[in-house]
Amino acid sequence: MKYVPIVLSLLLLAGCAAAPEGPSYRQISMDDAIKLMTEAEDYVILDVRRADEFAAGHIPGAIHVANESIGSGAIPELPNMDQLIMVYCRSGNRSKQASKKLAGMGYTNIVEFGGIIDWPGETET
Repeated sequence: MKYVPIVLSLLLLAGCAAAPEGPSYRQISMDDAIKLMTEAEDYVILDVRRADEFAAGHIPGAIHVANESIGSGAIPELPNMDQLIMVYCRSGNRSKQASKKLAGMGYTNIVEFGGIIDWPGETET
């Protein structure tokens, strides 16, 4: 009987343990992203804005897959699940959503770096 409080305490503590987080991605600053772009060799820059936003101007070499379309099936533009994928949008909100969805789909090397509004370099159309 004297062990009941101890067992109950252990059960309560076990219930408070943090649940394992789901698939994840890394979030980095724009400066770190620019540095990574100069150092990494095999990566994709992914713009997850709407098609009209992408057409108006995007980071050179970026590919476009709208955030709204991610999670609805395979992504032909991203065939390598382990490739470094650097994700951005306009301000950082959709890129976070897209990064979380990509991680949930099994992509393993996702870096989210915010929005093009903070991009100091040139853009292309």
